[in-house]
Amino acid sequence: MTDRPENDHWLVRPTTIRLLWWVFCIVLALTVIAQFGFSVKGYFGVDGWIGFGAVFGFFACLVMVLVAKGLGLILKRGERYYDDGDSDV
Repeated sequence: MTDRPENDHWLVRPTTIRLLWWVFCIVLALTVIAQFGFSVKGYFGVDGWIGFGAVFGFFACLVMVLVAKGLGLILKRGERYYDDGDSDV
């Protein structure tokens, strides 16, 4: 296997990853800035704050990742869990 970056898939190249981070950050910033252009009337009051959707989405994603990590610790089985001891199969 070669270590040349031009043979890697375009999504795993460090330059592409860096570019995608920049693009996603710019899109997020533009959506928050766009909220200044029109009034948002939130149903609960707090959801009408500037940038609430971005902050809520970030923390919701963070909670999902942490819950998944916790479930992985609880549900994880040993490496040899399904071995029955018969090695002649």
